[in-house]
Amino acid sequence: MHRIVKRKDFLAAASGLRANAGPLLLQGRDRADDTPPRIGLTVTKKHGNAVERNRIRRRLRAAVRDALPRAGKDGFDYVIVARRAALGAPFADLVKDIERGIARLHSGRRPPKAAPRDSAAQPTARADGDTLP
Repeated sequence: MHRIVKRKDFLAAASGLRANAGPLLLQGRDRADDTPPRIGLTVTKKHGNAVERNRIRRRLRAAVRDALPRAGKDGFDYVIVARRAALGAPFADLVKDIERGIARLHSGRRPPKAAPRDSAAQPTARADGDTLP
């Protein structure tokens, strides 16, 4: 398993495709080459202390070792952004979530973007119950 270690590669994957899959968010980008897929893991400080974050990382690394050979494609970078639920999720579910997330990245289906809201067209409510034009 090849790892992503440089910040610019994490940022490039973050600006690419995204897929929610259970207790994690999967980000991916096509490097357009034939090298094996690379994986990056991110667990933020809001998900526990260092011991819990490292435990989440170890579980995800093991799940990726199982899922990536079946689901991953050569020439892709995958970044997994873990949520706290990954700590207590059954291991088999983590593997399935990673496989499902990678499949969603490669499916080509994307939800439509929400239309921008026009603040001038909507009245604004005041604290006393009246509305402003």
